[in-house]
Amino acid sequence: QVELVESGGGLVQPGGSLRLSCAAAGSIYRLYAMGWYRQAPGKQRELVAIIKNEDTTSYQDMTTYADSVKGRFTISRDNAKNTVYLQMNSLKPEDTAVYYCNANLRRDWYGNRADYWGPGTQVAVSS
Repeated sequence: QVELVESGGGLVQPGGSLRLSCAAAGSIYRLYAMGWYRQAPGKQRELVAIIKNEDTTSYQDMTTYADSVKGRFTISRDNAKNTVYLQMNSLKPEDTAVYYCNANLRRDWYGNRADYWGPGTQVAVSS
C-alpha cells in the first residue's frame, strides 16, 4: 500500500505565499519523479511542476514548470523523507484550484512503475 499525504493548502490574499508538502508513505522500492497538478472548477487537471530524481542532473534539467507559474513557484524534494514541496509565491486569483500530488514509483524491484495520486488540497487566492 502506498499513500500520498498532502498538506499546506488554504486561503491566502493575492500576492501572498503558501507552501505545499506531500509525503509518500508505505511500501516503496524506488521513487522517481514527483510533481504537482491542479484542477480549477470547470477545468481539466493541469501540470504545475515536476521534479525528477536524478542525482547527476542539474536542478534546471530535473524540473519542469507550467508557463503560468514560472518565476513564482519552486518545486523541491527531500529524498530522505520521500517528500516533495511546492513553494508558491506571488499568488494570483487564477491559482485557485485543488492541488494534487503525484508520484511515479516502483513498489518492488521486480514490479512496474506506476503513478500514485494524493487526495488533493484546496488553495484559494482571494481578497
